[in-house]
Amino acid sequence: MSDQAPSARPVRILLADDQPLLRTGFRMVLGAESDLDVVAEAGDGVEAVELSRRLLPDVVLMDIRMPRMDGVAATRAIVDARLPVRVLVLTTFDLDEYVVGALRAGASGFLAKDVPAEDLIAAIRTVAGGDAVVAPRILRRLLDRFAELLPDPAATPSAALNALTDREREVLVQVARGLSNAEIATVLSVSETTIKTHVGHVLTKLRLRDRVQAVVLAYESGLVRPRA
Repeated sequence: MSDQAPSARPVRILLADDQPLLRTGFRMVLGAESDLDVVAEAGDGVEAVELSRRLLPDVVLMDIRMPRMDGVAATRAIVDARLPVRVLVLTTFDLDEYVVGALRAGASGFLAKDVPAEDLIAAIRTVAGGDAVVAPRILRRLLDRFAELLPDPAATPSAALNALTDREREVLVQVARGLSNAEIATVLSVSETTIKTHVGHVLTKLRLRDRVQAVVLAYESGLVRPRA
């Protein structure tokens, strides 16, 4: 009997974009990876939701601007249906106002369409593993640009944060400022494992899917201010 562990199931991917040429390009790039499997393509948001319900892919690469139903609405439909499907939004511009809506709708992150192939592949694996791939620094720029959507700077932080301990609030602030777990550990002089535990508690207590939604909540609640 071989001592080698059986290989993991490939990550199943749905491509949702209204441009066939782009879908072909993504399929070629992803098809070269043995652990990634493009199971279907959708040319609009309605089709993306229907295929997500039927095929239950691990990750949907979701374009923002599509006919019939845009990527934000499609993301919201997938998340609201509580499907075991995670959405990675692709956009032409990393400061596209629709991205904020997509993140609020429950997307696990976003990337620019011209992202290097190796970064796209890594992002898909990360999202499939249950984490988020939106760089908080980019998210912060988005939130800065659309600061009018956020609470009055004079407002006090949301009561929703009362469930957090002081240390958990500190960790949430650092997450919202764009720091990785390792960087937060350095700032707070604790181990990275401890920070990972705190982040997990924050997500559980605030009923959030991942740290991307935690960053959004930190800004929306007034815990962290734009352009601070």
